[in-house]
Amino acid sequence: MTPLSELLAVFQGTGLPLLSDGAMGTQLHARGVPINECFDALNINNPDLIFQVHSDYLQAGSDLLQTNTFGANRYKLRLHGKEKELRRINREGVEIARHAIRTVAKKVYLLGDVGPLGVRIAPFGRVQIEQARQAFREQIEALLEANVDGIILETFSDLNEIREAIRAARELCSLPLIASMTFTRDDLTLLGDTPAQAARQLREYGADVIGVNCSGGPAQVWRILRQMAQALTSSGSVLPLLSAMPNAGWPEQVGGRIMYPSNIEYFGEYALAFCEAGARFIGGCCGTTPAHIRAMRAALDGQTQGCAPSVSELSMPVELTEIQTEVGSPSRLAKKLGEGKFVISVEMDPPRGLSTHKLLAGASLLSEAGADVINIADSPMARMRMSPWAVCELIQRTFDIETTLHFPTRGRNLLRVQGDLLAAHALGIRNVFVVMGDPTSIGDYPNAMDNYDLVPSGLIKLIKQHLNAGIDQAGAELGQPTQFFVGCALNLTPADFRQEAKNLHRKVEAGADFILTQPVFQPKQAETFLSFYRDHFGELATPILVGVLPLYSFRHALFLHNEVPGIQIQEETLERIRNAGENAPQEGIRIALELIEQMKSWASGIYLMPAFHRYDLASEIIEACRNF
Repeated sequence: MTPLSELLAVFQGTGLPLLSDGAMGTQLHARGVPINECFDALNINNPDLIFQVHSDYLQAGSDLLQTNTFGANRYKLRLHGKEKELRRINREGVEIARHAIRTVAKKVYLLGDVGPLGVRIAPFGRVQIEQARQAFREQIEALLEANVDGIILETFSDLNEIREAIRAARELCSLPLIASMTFTRDDLTLLGDTPAQAARQLREYGADVIGVNCSGGPAQVWRILRQMAQALTSSGSVLPLLSAMPNAGWPEQVGGRIMYPSNIEYFGEYALAFCEAGARFIGGCCGTTPAHIRAMRAALDGQTQGCAPSVSELSMPVELTEIQTEVGSPSRLAKKLGEGKFVISVEMDPPRGLSTHKLLAGASLLSEAGADVINIADSPMARMRMSPWAVCELIQRTFDIETTLHFPTRGRNLLRVQGDLLAAHALGIRNVFVVMGDPTSIGDYPNAMDNYDLVPSGLIKLIKQHLNAGIDQAGAELGQPTQFFVGCALNLTPADFRQEAKNLHRKVEAGADFILTQPVFQPKQAETFLSFYRDHFGELATPILVGVLPLYSFRHALFLHNEVPGIQIQEETLERIRNAGENAPQEGIRIALELIEQMKSWASGIYLMPAFHRYDLASEIIEACRNF
């Protein structure tokens, strides 16, 4: 048995965990290696660079090193024309790490790093089970020939694939084997498995250590780790061996570069949290640096005694309130509103035809200007347009910005409502704005069906109390809960205060998470309505994104004032726009900013509605708001 094998044999959750290294790929990219280069081939082409990264992690305090072989399998190497060098790349990866280990005066263990194949395997892909296992065998065999202390299988999202990797390893050796899965923002694998399901399957497959890596930041990994520990622990059983190696937060694109937000001290604090949750192997994944590992080392060294929990502690159920707080509202919009940030949401209409070029150009401009979320209307004015689900998914896939799907109840029966929402959720849409919708009589198809089974408050209740609880309206299980963040509509300057307040109260009672209002040109009247609501129904705690519609011309202002229900523009404002003449668009921006300044004390953000698709003017407002 190797020293690491001996450690596994006696390591039953006491003492401090072993500290692994952090990201390799992120470090290589930060040191000038192009992101599309074959990182594994650097074992041959630039071994000194790999040695330096290993050495930096050792100096930071790592007890474990992972070889630079994450993508060194036949399928990934073939993309770079390197598949014939597979054995050499893996062997050299081991030798470079061994050389780095020999330079430090302490015991360091070496794990052969094996990642997913980069292809889909049956039944979800064309690569057959036997082919996948053989591909894992040839990589693991090369690592074993070079003398690693154990194998780590990391960043897997498909249990079928990691099963074949475990089988391949077990056919070749009995060395310690760490099997680690990665999870989406929803705390599920890409194929929909929960942490508990993944943990049980990995134990059944024969992994010695079961863990989570990559995924989100430390908070999510800690949450998933606890669910894994609970699933693996039963009364009287031994403590499971777990590992936790999170990213440095969810990646963000800043100035064309991928950045990770978690700071160093935060990572250090979570080293102890992982230990207390049962992790015996901890480290970092994407975005982590030697500084992150150094902070974890300092936190662990500050513990005079072990920090692992007892079996009884791990058997305690994870509190649902805790999971609901972090998982139940996964959208960034929910997070920003919860943190009290001033949010900017901008409305866009889907295209009338097939072309999305102008739409994407506008979304790009708004994203760069600093918008937090883009709202996609559903057949505004009852005119036929592209499905907003497709537009939401396209924008979210193309840019680093969230969307809010407008979801009218009009024209949808109870079956279609639920099916459409499940489809939207499957596309990654989490923010939903529930409205009645424009009547078809005013649009392109006045004879189209206009029936509905639910009013907005009823649909909000269905989403919050049924779908988000994992059941449909009939009580049938969905398999997992949806995680929608639900908005409702409000007119802050209505003709009938009492009726509007009653409607709003029903929506809030049904569970509305945020409010989008119609355009407001009279802030004092809006405040009067809020006071009226407070006097009759209590304090309104639901965040309000107040509607802002920049005036574009005098004719535009007159149309809104005279023909759009619910919009009243003061005579002074109309006069300003009329006198501005050709400069009316810029005057409209100034008026909009003045209105925002007057309402920001009670609004949680703005709902910006650019006139005539003038997203350039909207971007000026966004940038000005960011400087308030």
